[in-house]
Amino acid sequence: MAPISPTPARSRHRAAYRAACRAACLAAALAAALAALAGCGPSTIIGAGAIAGNAAMQERGFVKTVEDTATETKISTNLLSYSAELFIDVSVEVYEGRALLTGKVKRTNDRIEAVRIAWNVSGVREVINEIQVEDTSDLLDAARDQWVTAKLATQITLDKQIKAVNYSIETVNGTVYVMGIAQNQAEVDRIRNHARQLTYVRRIVNYVRIKDSKAGTG
Repeated sequence: MAPISPTPARSRHRAAYRAACRAACLAAALAAALAALAGCGPSTIIGAGAIAGNAAMQERGFVKTVEDTATETKISTNLLSYSAELFIDVSVEVYEGRALLTGKVKRTNDRIEAVRIAWNVSGVREVINEIQVEDTSDLLDAARDQWVTAKLATQITLDKQIKAVNYSIETVNGTVYVMGIAQNQAEVDRIRNHARQLTYVRRIVNYVRIKDSKAGTG
């Protein structure tokens, strides 16, 4: 008797089941990574749940968002293992496997080491190195950078023509770095316009790609 071939519906169910299992495993790995950094407790569990909810809304999808968050956590953990100073000085954002490194370090070797650490983490497709050397800023500069990042994030969140969940923003010495996926070019232009209107913004660096276009470097 010939074996019974699986029906299309059964095949779809199996594929969905495998995808769900993969997502669950990734979420568990992420929760474990967060626990390693913050310590196990209710806040860690709640934080992991919030990340999962936010991930489901993003354009890159739940699985990819969790993978990026796990990659980002791993890079940060490795920076901390190498040097507490480097961990504090370097900020990490990962989007679609592209790791954006920003911050200000005292030595060129620190900048090189941060890039090396990022490239050695599985899941990283590209490292965008925007770390600055020889910090000449003061507390006022740092406060201004934080204000710019928070203000721009608020503005694009309130802008109904921008899907803010698909973007990451960093500000270093008045330079605003924008990374993510845009619905169209008009959305990118709106973000740039918001940034240009903010005090203290000296330059805008765009690492955004248009939705459905091929992800590339730069």
